[in-house]
Amino acid sequence: MNQQSGRSLIEVIGILAISAMMVTGAVTMYSMIRNRQIRTIAVSELEQIAKNTRLLMAPRGDYTGVSVDYLVKAGALSNTKSPLGGDTWSVTADNDGGAFSINLTGLSQGECDFLVASKTDWASRMRVNGYEISIDDYCFSSGDNQVSFIVE
Repeated sequence: MNQQSGRSLIEVIGILAISAMMVTGAVTMYSMIRNRQIRTIAVSELEQIAKNTRLLMAPRGDYTGVSVDYLVKAGALSNTKSPLGGDTWSVTADNDGGAFSINLTGLSQGECDFLVASKTDWASRMRVNGYEISIDDYCFSSGDNQVSFIVE
């Protein structure tokens, strides 16, 4: 009498299905960790931009004339690439020159929510889509959010 050993087709398909689920979970987890790390680095870069701007503009006594191009030419920024979000971002002074804002545009809802949740101590105030931050959530689900960090 011959004894045959081996796996049936159903068992092989089951093992492949379990493996596929594990790979999908690992890729999803990697993507989440990667996105969080990118956002954390961006917040650190924004803080460094604020510190460099303060140091650069301190001898003048106000922030009039500050812009991304000015900061790049002065050596406070290495390039004009946005730390997070779309390509159009800006650094602008307020009307009296006593404060400046770092404005990020084209943010996804996840990026916007992350920035709102990460309470920064280097910015005096925060504006999301034109509204001052309060209890309500002003991030749009459309993926075209704007966040401004106001530094005084």
